[in-house]
Amino acid sequence: MLRNIKDSGFPLPSPRARVTLFCGHYGSGKSTVALSFAQLLRENNPEAEVALADLDIVNPYFRTADSGDLMAEMGVRLIASGFANSNVDVPAMPESAYRITEDKKLRVVIDVGGDDRGALALGRYAPALVSENDYEMAAVVNAYRPLTGNLRDLLDVIGEIETACGIRVTGIINCSNLGSETTVDDIIRGGELAEAAARELGVPVLFTAARRALCPELIKRLPEGSAVLPLDHTISHGGIANNG
Repeated sequence: MLRNIKDSGFPLPSPRARVTLFCGHYGSGKSTVALSFAQLLRENNPEAEVALADLDIVNPYFRTADSGDLMAEMGVRLIASGFANSNVDVPAMPESAYRITEDKKLRVVIDVGGDDRGALALGRYAPALVSENDYEMAAVVNAYRPLTGNLRDLLDVIGEIETACGIRVTGIINCSNLGSETTVDDIIRGGELAEAAARELGVPVLFTAARRALCPELIKRLPEGSAVLPLDHTISHGGIANNG
């Protein structure tokens, strides 16, 4: 059963931009964050049409597309490659993807590919998004993943993604986790890397994303005014799972 986010009682993010993009290295949690953020966006805007665009077409086995039934329950439209559930490596998006830039009434969450090659798909939309200037580009950080476990490596990955897609990061999200073994201490420690990256890039930490069960304690440990996004599902190579 789908759990409501808006009425959770947590200090939630406040989606403002028409288009919100989530980028990050594989295993950062960007697809999981994108799914929950799209649900929150829909709950906050019940009269608006909300879509989640999965632009990971270089490695289409990544599983946002597997959550189609759940997204239908959320009332969120899915825009994804027709090859998103196959092993076919074809850089093609559906015709409906034009709405990302052309339909100004559509609220869009974009799951960007998991590295610089994956981010290339965003390049075709970047000029129009930058021209419209109504977007947020958030880098999702998991301090416990290889290749992004220290500041220099993390900044290198973010820089490669920015160069590939043609859009600069405007904020950082701390999604540091060790899967089902994650503790609040783990999230807080991971937040130090997220804060360091934000300072280096001159952008804010937008929010912390964590399993719903950890959020009550996490809120007590974060600085006053910090926003938290509860994650009720996890998207991985094995599909989508309920966090319980």
